[in-house]
Amino acid sequence: MRIGARLLLHDVSFHLAPGDRVGLVGRNGAGKTTLLSTLAGLAEPAAGTVAHAGSTGYLPQDSRVADPAVPVLDRILSARGSDDAQRALRTAEAAMATAEGAALDRALRAYARAEAAFERSGGYAAQAEAARVAAGLGLPERLLEQPVGDLSGGQKRRVELARILFAGHDTLLLDEPTNHLDAESVAWLRGFLASHRGGLVLISHDLELVGATVNRVFHLDPRRAALDVHNTGWSAYLTQQAADERRRARERANAERKASSLHAQAERMKANTNTASAAKSMAKRADRLLAGTEPVRKAERTARIRLPEPAPCGRIPLGAISLAKEYRGHRVLTGVDLAVDRGSRLVVLGPNGAGKTTLLRLLAGRELPDGGRTVAGPGLRLGYFAQEHDTLVPERTVFEHLSAAAPRLTDGEVRSVLGSYLFGGDEADKPAGVLSGGEKTRLALACLVHSGANVLLLDEPTNNLDPASRDEVLRAVAEYPGAMVMVTHDPDALGALRPDRVLLLPEAHEDLWDDRYRALVAPDAR
Repeated sequence: MRIGARLLLHDVSFHLAPGDRVGLVGRNGAGKTTLLSTLAGLAEPAAGTVAHAGSTGYLPQDSRVADPAVPVLDRILSARGSDDAQRALRTAEAAMATAEGAALDRALRAYARAEAAFERSGGYAAQAEAARVAAGLGLPERLLEQPVGDLSGGQKRRVELARILFAGHDTLLLDEPTNHLDAESVAWLRGFLASHRGGLVLISHDLELVGATVNRVFHLDPRRAALDVHNTGWSAYLTQQAADERRRARERANAERKASSLHAQAERMKANTNTASAAKSMAKRADRLLAGTEPVRKAERTARIRLPEPAPCGRIPLGAISLAKEYRGHRVLTGVDLAVDRGSRLVVLGPNGAGKTTLLRLLAGRELPDGGRTVAGPGLRLGYFAQEHDTLVPERTVFEHLSAAAPRLTDGEVRSVLGSYLFGGDEADKPAGVLSGGEKTRLALACLVHSGANVLLLDEPTNNLDPASRDEVLRAVAEYPGAMVMVTHDPDALGALRPDRVLLLPEAHEDLWDDRYRALVAPDAR
């Protein structure tokens, strides 16, 4: 596999059997998402083939619904083709309700045919199963008849995941399936995947999900453009990795000690013409000793995440008065009053669809409210991190994004900043549209660094990040001195934020932070 001139993988062969649950791991940008889309048939490999037996369900990181007007239940049922049969049955029912005389006889016969086709497609049992999967992923029954386009970004992703799980595919390819899921939904998904009898390839930075689910680990190593296959579970893989590193370190240290001794002896012998030839042989032997052992692997570079130094501002830099928003007649937000004090830390909590992302988009000026208004206080400078990275322009390069966000920087300074976010060399010239989810997250954060923002609006800032980068983001959040409004399903992000206030949606109820609210993010917390 290649991305442009860059070689991601070469000479890789593997077989995925029913019951294999593979955790695909590697740092952000290593090629995990590209490999998964290649396995799904959406990208062509530069060489080699991918062979499928049976059906494959693929959940991409940035899943999008084709038709926003389709009801949620129909979208899920379409995975088995049951949606057409259900619509035909509804049409037949409506025709039968208004027909009379001979038309009623025809309508009754049409209804009987539609009902038979509906039963053949799974009937009400399929509907009940689809509703059960939806409920497990946090989509309540009241949403099933709503158009998908009316849902929040997190709910839309849940619909796509529910559709794939409901389909009963032989093989599942899931790229970050826990994004936007609350803890209860993650627990349900963990049980579902553990009982899945087909094949599974899973990319997830939720290590608890990986540990409870996978029985094989594929590690993508970008330094060698190789895929290392480990036929063990996650815990055994970590133990084996640690043992291998210790073994390599011992072998290398022994080889270096022996080689050093041989080189020292050769140095003493080479001055004597009688032993000069033996000295050369001894030096070559020392070199062979070193060449025969693996050097101790350097730790992979980690992006040094920083958040902006906030510009001076007034006591209340951002506020909202009676904010309201609706989509297609459905009220999403009602009567939100908010005052974001300088340096305050507010967390916005609520179920998917409660309007959390919508609120941040209104505060950021990305959408206009249907009622109420936002209030910009003295000196306000906003920084907005979007959940779906819709602030990034797919055609614009990484370099162009940061140049536009930080116009005072020279080209050299822009490249230096990008290097610290792991966009070195040609990586800076890649268009944003080809970046992985984790790379998009790093780029969006890099663009905040020189913004001077004194109020940050952060919508799920830890999604898609590898563990090391996620730890960096959590450290930066904990150290940021400006005001912050955060939406998150991540208990660790909540811990780094240390909120002083909480806004509960859809009730629009604001309260001082109390640890009892932690249970809304992590139900097991007490």
